[in-house]
Amino acid sequence: MSKTTNNLGKKQHKKTNPIDILCGDLASFLANKIKLTEYKKSQLESDLATADMNITPEQYVSNCIVKSLIIAVLAIPLFFVAPPLALFVLVISFIIYNNEAKKVTKAIAEKRLKIEAELPRFALNIEKTIRHTRDVLYILESYKETAEPELRRELEITVADMRSGNYVVALTRLESRVGSTLMSDVTRGLIGVLRGDNTDVYWGSLVLKFSDEQRQMIKRQANKMPKKVRKLSMLLLLCFMLIYIVVIGQVLLSSIGNMF
Repeated sequence: MSKTTNNLGKKQHKKTNPIDILCGDLASFLANKIKLTEYKKSQLESDLATADMNITPEQYVSNCIVKSLIIAVLAIPLFFVAPPLALFVLVISFIIYNNEAKKVTKAIAEKRLKIEAELPRFALNIEKTIRHTRDVLYILESYKETAEPELRRELEITVADMRSGNYVVALTRLESRVGSTLMSDVTRGLIGVLRGDNTDVYWGSLVLKFSDEQRQMIKRQANKMPKKVRKLSMLLLLCFMLIYIVVIGQVLLSSIGNMF
């Protein structure tokens, strides 16, 4: 089972670069040797499924390790030529591992943001549709045809769950998968529709709340831009400083060697 899923993960990204092929083979080999705790494995399985990444937790962890090790190996010959530069390479290797390990979390966060950005339009559609029909399955099916890919995928899963099981359970699973308080408001309203509650006022207030939340989201994204620019400038400055430090260190080492 593990080998089949690993092969599926490799087929998803066609590798033509020899280095990519080597990394993929090493990661597949290492995935069969990695043993994760049950808690870590179940948590990663849930996160990978939410992020639509069709690989096993072991494969994901092994990909992170291999990509960082490929860089770390370069530090071995550098230790004999330029020790400061070797340390710099090890730092880069550690940074790469952290970035790869956080990739699934970032994918989930990006997916959640895209879904939340569409929820005001979704809520407005529901508000208009329930004036004519209170069929929740029809509401979801009709909207998913025009939904963005991220929300469409979640609605397709929810519609399939509703057709094969309990409607309330399917909506609860939708809320759990997205992990958003805004989506919780939507599912709460839909469950109220299923129970026969009068939700006209609820959807009207929810549309206003979402519109305000969307304006706040746009404002937060605009405020983040200057911070990102400053971070990139500092990173660029740090790289230049490290280059100068390495060059000066090599000159000093060679000068000391000539003195003795």
